Amino acid sequence: MLEIIRPGIHTTVQDLGRHGRRHLGIAQNGALDAPALLLGNRLLGNAANLAGLEVALGPVEIRFGRDGSFALTGADFAATLDGAPAWCGWRQPCRAGQVLRLAGARRGMRAYLCVEGGIDVPLVLGARATELQAGYGGHHGRALQAGDRLPQGAPCRQQGRLGVRQRPWQPLLRALPGPEYHQFDAASRQALWQQPWTISAHSNRMGYRLQGMPLTRNRGGELLSHAVLPGVVQVPPSGQPIVLLADAQTTGGYPRIASVIDADLWLLAQARPGSRLQLVECDLAAARAAREQWLRDWRRFELAAWGCGQLPEL
Repeated sequence: MLEIIRPGIHTTVQDLGRHGRRHLGIAQNGALDAPALLLGNRLLGNAANLAGLEVALGPVEIRFGRDGSFALTGADFAATLDGAPAWCGWRQPCRAGQVLRLAGARRGMRAYLCVEGGIDVPLVLGARATELQAGYGGHHGRALQAGDRLPQGAPCRQQGRLGVRQRPWQPLLRALPGPEYHQFDAASRQALWQQPWTISAHSNRMGYRLQGMPLTRNRGGELLSHAVLPGVVQVPPSGQPIVLLADAQTTGGYPRIASVIDADLWLLAQARPGSRLQLVECDLAAARAAREQWLRDWRRFELAAWGCGQLPEL
């Protein structure tokens, strides 16, 4: 059992999300930095899709209710366990009654806390992820509050420390031109790839709003509603793009100028409001190659840690 002493501004229960239900209008949800949650689970010997905590803003304080191990991944939140440093990217032991404190991100935006057995909240529509808009999943469908108590699953009882170097953040996000890319004028298409974009403070788990030179569509008229996915870059009438994330709706009517590739979405999850990034045009072959490279890196980690080439269930 985990006891939330201090929840921070926005801490939620997340797993790898709800998949295969978008045709029913059900959003994906799940960790915005899915590789970080996946890594935390596997450091502990958990199944890839067990739930952990996504921490967006500290300070956060959590009391462990049993002996075991935990792992912190994603952003470095200057964590301490009963005042001693708790290092990001490592499996570490804990005892019942000890308090983990996450002060705030030194770099990055979101930290992930995984525990042995995962956070054992009920499955809702195939996942434990929190759906904040509709108010289901996770812990009562909301961000955590002081006094919340979260059950843990069966312990794995892994011994010793295990760690791995996490990937460094960088501000270049590869993207594919979208279905309505050629409906934008030449200046807008050039600006999409060449100008740096600033992340707006009005960003959330549904989408990151980018600020820069407004993009202009040279074809008038409204579009019919169409399917959208995490990573799709929509352009509303303001001309300021929105990159859809895990909690985004399943359909939309804004033109889709581009789509950030799956392998780079974690970079957006770790970008803070006010920071700048740049979109880099790529093709489908490059997107597939990036995915294959990630899988090869994952196989190497699994072989080194557990002596197997297990692939994550995404």
